[in-house]
Amino acid sequence: MRESNLLVSRTLAYVAENLKVGKSGKSIDKAAEEFIRDHGGVPGFKGYRGFPASLCMSLNDAVVHGIPSDKVFNDTDVVSVDCGVILNGFYGDAAFSFAFKNVGVGVEKLLRVTRESLYKGIEAVVVGNRIGDISYAIQNYCEKVHGYGIVRELVGHGVGRSLHEDPEVPNFGLKGKGSLLKEGIVIAIEPMVNMGGKAVKQLNDGWTILTRDGKPSAHFEHSVAVRKDGADILSNHTFIDDSVKKNEEIIDISINC
Repeated sequence: MRESNLLVSRTLAYVAENLKVGKSGKSIDKAAEEFIRDHGGVPGFKGYRGFPASLCMSLNDAVVHGIPSDKVFNDTDVVSVDCGVILNGFYGDAAFSFAFKNVGVGVEKLLRVTRESLYKGIEAVVVGNRIGDISYAIQNYCEKVHGYGIVRELVGHGVGRSLHEDPEVPNFGLKGKGSLLKEGIVIAIEPMVNMGGKAVKQLNDGWTILTRDGKPSAHFEHSVAVRKDGADILSNHTFIDDSVKKNEEIIDISINC
């Protein structure tokens, strides 16, 4: 599973290299699929329940499950990219949100806080804790500390030989509640955080989830194994940060974690 998640991470780093104003989501998706297949993997999302692309690419007020299109990027876009890969019979799953240079300070802060909240959740990944400990850490940081909205309709999940396995991992909840964290399980933790309210709606395409108030949203995700000595993060955002630093068109939102 680490191998599949590292391929996801390197694919997202490849996406970061290629995100440019004037390029389309569909062209990035095509390149990402080629990258995955060239490295021995199979796109995990393409064809899953009929999804038509290798990447979920969600722009601005799209929270998740956006379909890459022919629309070109501009310098005020937020682009959240979720990637799944099948390698050696196991799924990898991770996501990262990118911001072009002119998104504004408020949007940049949203992305940074969302990313920080992911690691707040990961800190609670300890054998003997419960899913609710992860959920509470994310919700408290985003809603109580920063006043953002946590999406309720979509949650993280277990991951392994299937893309979505038990247990569900909400980004909201109470300490001490939910499934017990046992050694060896792998979960995808993925805060979906709105600048405004928590309410969402779905487009007629049957996939894309939008904020109901039209304000931007951000999404970050790691696949994490539960170990006796704490969380073992199987995906790796460092590759992505390195690519972002080389791309002058998108903002470096690396954090201390």
